[in-house]
Amino acid sequence: MRLGTLRIGGRTRAVRVEAGIAVEIQGMADVGALLARPDWRRIAQRAQGTAHALSALAGDAWAPVVPAPSKIVCVGLNYRAHILEMGRELPEFPTLFAKYADALIGAGDPIRIPREAADTLDWEGELVVVVGEAVRFATPEAAARAIAGYTVMNDITVRGHQRRTTQWLQGKTFEATTPLGPWLVTADVAPAGSVLTTRVGDETVQSSTTDDLVFGAAELVSSISRITTLRPGDIIATGTPGGVGAARTPPRYLADGETVEVAIEGIGAVRNRVEVVDPTFSVS
Repeated sequence: MRLGTLRIGGRTRAVRVEAGIAVEIQGMADVGALLARPDWRRIAQRAQGTAHALSALAGDAWAPVVPAPSKIVCVGLNYRAHILEMGRELPEFPTLFAKYADALIGAGDPIRIPREAADTLDWEGELVVVVGEAVRFATPEAAARAIAGYTVMNDITVRGHQRRTTQWLQGKTFEATTPLGPWLVTADVAPAGSVLTTRVGDETVQSSTTDDLVFGAAELVSSISRITTLRPGDIIATGTPGGVGAARTPPRYLADGETVEVAIEGIGAVRNRVEVVDPTFSVS
């Protein structure tokens, strides 16, 4: 089953995606709200709301699959090839950092980056775990059962800000830069060992199988749950494979007007255009 969050007439609605259509799940504003229900699978399977043809949807129709997760936990250096290209040793424990929900955008939304931070904008295609039930101190078996499914993220990173200090947060959570979606593929049908591909324009810059992960999905859920309770709708970005722009000689970064796409076989793809912007407003 595939589940997404669709923008419809100024609001959002959770939908079940099937056979070329998206069927509204009545009473559910988004996938996060749906997953908060213990019987979310039954609700989604039985939904008979308005159907929308996928072919008729605009590129910005998809909101982030979970628009406001209570936690966005990201894993750094979790693909063997990427660890080696960055000149590091394989880790004993996952390297964790966080993002804020304001960083999230939909699968087709523009990546808007302030001009002052635009010169070191890098791509990081990632497989994302979406949590489907609350877990704390979970065994690997309980952690696996708690996974609702998987989706796609581009963990856009401002390398210049990331490297300002030994802490990565400021380079990882720029507002309106991180596409998530377009939908969640439930764990019972998600493929194993999928190929992840990132393209900038027509150039393939990343290509790897998710089998190259050092710490797998259930292992990550179990490990993180020993630090904090994971709740329905929380997301875990599992890390990026080799091929990031910062590791190239010379480094290669995203430019204004370029399009970057991350696709994971059997799950989905996010495709976004970079827009360099001059700040013109403040939030009161």
